[in-house]
Amino acid sequence: MHDKPKNSVSFKVYGRYALFTDPVTKIGGEKCSYHLPTYEAIKGVLKSIYWKPSIIWYVDRVRVMKPLCTQTKGTKPLVWGGGNSLAIYTFLHDVEYQVEAHFEWNEHRPELAKDHISGKHFSIAKRSIERGGRQDIFLGTRDCQAYVEACEFGEGASNYDEIDELGFGLMFHGFDYPDETGINELRSRFWSATLKKGILEFPRPEDCTVSRFIRPMLPKQFEDGANFLSVTIEEANL
Repeated sequence: MHDKPKNSVSFKVYGRYALFTDPVTKIGGEKCSYHLPTYEAIKGVLKSIYWKPSIIWYVDRVRVMKPLCTQTKGTKPLVWGGGNSLAIYTFLHDVEYQVEAHFEWNEHRPELAKDHISGKHFSIAKRSIERGGRQDIFLGTRDCQAYVEACEFGEGASNYDEIDELGFGLMFHGFDYPDETGINELRSRFWSATLKKGILEFPRPEDCTVSRFIRPMLPKQFEDGANFLSVTIEEANL
């Protein structure tokens, strides 16, 4: 039985295309999507719905609703120095997912502790889902516009409800950022993904045992009234 946190939110996200990759290795003229969404991509959707540096979103479960289909397209991405190059991208086509997630306080931001008002954050997040998010929604890349709607996790039928288990091997999970870990470095982490009855249950970031150092990195600084607005003021402005 899944133990759902009190501040858990659920929604569906869907789009014509998705492109889920390891951002560190997606260089060159060809990009091929994983068959499943990455934790980092869904966390990006949550941040586009609602985010503040005083909270950290944790993706608990994703339910794959539609068949896994791919489509290859030729594109002309911009290159440094000007102009375009020719690239071949393999997208997922016609995707829909149900997402269940919750937020926790960012304990590595003690200066923002006065922003720890759970009810207000939860209320704004729920309203933002109902309105389709506060920023544009993408599934893995800006080429893949997506849309968000409120839903109850588990409602409706999935094409994978009757399939006990599908293994997808080692996948990119997400990034460890210094403002969320307290360590001044950027790391990428990986996990072995398994789809069970159409549901992908993500491990917490700290439970991923495979990671790779990328580079030193310092956390961004936030100052109340300059580049940070308290949740109390945000709620009052809704």
